[in-house]
Amino acid sequence: MSREKIEEGRLSCSLIVKKKPRDGVGEGQFGTETTSSATPVVVLSTSVAVCGSYVFGTAIGYSSPVQTGIIDDLGLSVAEYSLFGSILTIGAMVGAAMSGRIADYIGRKFTMAFSEIFCIVGWLAILFSKAAWWLDFGRLLVGYGMGLLSYVVPVYIAEVTPKNIRGGFTSVHQLMICCGVSITYLIGTFATWRTLALIGTIPCVMQLLGLFFIPESPRWLAKIGKWKECEAALLRLRGDNADVSDEARLYRTLQELSEASIFSLFQRKYAWSLIVGVGLMVLQQFGGVNGIVFYASAIFISAGFSDSVGMMAMVVVKVPMTALGVLLLDKSGRRPLLLVSAAGTCLGCLLVGVSFFLQVQR
Repeated sequence: MSREKIEEGRLSCSLIVKKKPRDGVGEGQFGTETTSSATPVVVLSTSVAVCGSYVFGTAIGYSSPVQTGIIDDLGLSVAEYSLFGSILTIGAMVGAAMSGRIADYIGRKFTMAFSEIFCIVGWLAILFSKAAWWLDFGRLLVGYGMGLLSYVVPVYIAEVTPKNIRGGFTSVHQLMICCGVSITYLIGTFATWRTLALIGTIPCVMQLLGLFFIPESPRWLAKIGKWKECEAALLRLRGDNADVSDEARLYRTLQELSEASIFSLFQRKYAWSLIVGVGLMVLQQFGGVNGIVFYASAIFISAGFSDSVGMMAMVVVKVPMTALGVLLLDKSGRRPLLLVSAAGTCLGCLLVGVSFFLQVQR
């Protein structure tokens, strides 16, 4: 079956006006998509997956509260500690670049388990480190695992949740990253840097254990041709009495569409969308927020505050604003939130830069 015929058939189906049945069954890809609720298995699967998001957050938030302790205990220079803080992103870049291939080859569950092994080894390397290079090695491993998780967690959540609740469930990924950063800040105000590294292994172990109790992504099972396992996973996720035939049929149809090459994106008709999408991701990373998050403790100390007060202030602002963004995501739309957040980020970075500039001029 060719791509043109399938797309033509799907378009003709979407143009047919159907009455919505009284039992709440809505119109979907084939005119018969059932509105599903969040079953206990969907909630459990999402909860296990977002443990990886929490690991992501702890890795980002670790370097800020432990800066003074590590420099004093191991005698690191500012340059050596800066390398320790930033090498996380190098590992994350490598992990993110490989994440898609790995997730397609071994599956979503095994990719999450694979990434957590790297994170656990990395945290243990930091915990028992006696020299700067050992610290950097552990941080690099944590970054690699973090890069894998940054892709596979939201993909897994999107593939196991029903369409009508998918947006809310996938947004929990970002909320848990924020919670990981914030709780790491809080614990770091009174715990030593070695204790904080040990605590970082807890969500990794929790996800590894939780993976034994959740199903594999039915979308991935369909992708590799395991149709019986796909339908079994769908029944487990949607409920034993649910009708999953339409969803399974949709996966079969999608598999019949030939996969396009990445080079097909570089066509003139996709140019503007590609520039906007990639530009948003690139500019977000180059906006300077990560530098503030990584070294918030030193920034607040330079401004005349104690590091504990600074960490508390970050938590008080960060968690409510992220939760508000999750609530407004589907109501206000993506573009208004992007405009407001970009303006706030720009103003915040400008004020931090101006304050340091004025401090140097004195």
